[in-house]
Amino acid sequence: MLKVATCQFAVSSSISRNSRTICKLLRKAKKSKADIVHFSECALSGYVGTDFPTFDGYDWALLKEETEKIMSLAAKLGLWVVLGSTHKLTPNKNVRGQARPNKPHNSLYLIGPDGKIVDRYDKRFCIKAELRRYTPGTRFVNFGVNGVKCSLLICFDLRFPEIYRQLYKQKVNCIFQSFYNARQKGPSVHTHIMRQTMQCRAATNYFWVSMANSSGYYSPYSSCFIQPDGKIARQLRSNRAGVMVNTVEMKKKFYDPMADFRDMVIRGKLSNAPKTIRDPRSKNTTIL
Repeated sequence: MLKVATCQFAVSSSISRNSRTICKLLRKAKKSKADIVHFSECALSGYVGTDFPTFDGYDWALLKEETEKIMSLAAKLGLWVVLGSTHKLTPNKNVRGQARPNKPHNSLYLIGPDGKIVDRYDKRFCIKAELRRYTPGTRFVNFGVNGVKCSLLICFDLRFPEIYRQLYKQKVNCIFQSFYNARQKGPSVHTHIMRQTMQCRAATNYFWVSMANSSGYYSPYSSCFIQPDGKIARQLRSNRAGVMVNTVEMKKKFYDPMADFRDMVIRGKLSNAPKTIRDPRSKNTTIL
C-alpha cells in the first residue's frame, strides 16, 4: 500500500516563493501520513516561457540552495518527494572557443526519505517552443516504494502511447506525471483532452496515476488521482492550491476488459479471432 500526496499551487517566477509553498505542502502531506509527495512540472524553478521569458540571468545558485532546503525537509519528515524543477547542464565551447551553456533539462528530481536525490527524470518529449530552451531526456526512471513499482513522466509525454506500453512491459504499477498547463486565458483544448488522455493511458495499461498540474490562473484542469480502470478517484479544486492524499492498493481489483488480451496484442496479434475459420461467408467480404 502506498499513500500518495498530489499537490498543486500557482507556480511563479519566484524560486523562493515556490520553495516556501512546497515546504508548506510537504508538512501538510506528512500530517496526512503520506509516503510520497508529488509536485507539478517546474514547481520549484518556474516554467520558462510563461513565468519568465528566458534563462538569461537565471539565479541557478538560488535554485540549488532552495532545492537543498527541500531535500533537508524531506529527510526531516521522512518523505519521498517528486519535485518538478529545471536541471542546469555544463557549458559547451563553440568553434571560437567560447563557452555557451547547453540547454537545461525540464526535470523531476526523485528525493528519497533520507533527503538524497535518488534519480532524476528528464522530460523526453518537448513541444517545439520548449526545444528552443530545453534538452530532452532519453531514459525512463522507475523506482519502488512499499512494493509498488513507480515511474516518472512529464506533460507532453502523455501524447505518446508507446511510452506507456514500454512501462507496462517493465511491470510498472503507478505513474507520477507532472504538468504545467496554467496561466492561460481560459478553457482550451487542454480542458477536454489532457485528463481524458491520462485516463485512457491508465485504463489501457492498468496503471494508477497521480496527475499534478500547476493551479496558476487560468488552469484548464485540476490535479487528479486516477484508478487502473481509468476512473478519476479524486481531484483538487480548479485554480486553487491544495493537497490530496490517495492510496495505491495493489490488492484491490478493478474492471479490466483488456486483461485477457493485452499481452497478446503487445506481441503483435491484433485480433482475438480463432487462428483459422473455414467459412465462405467469412472469406467473401462483398456479399450480404
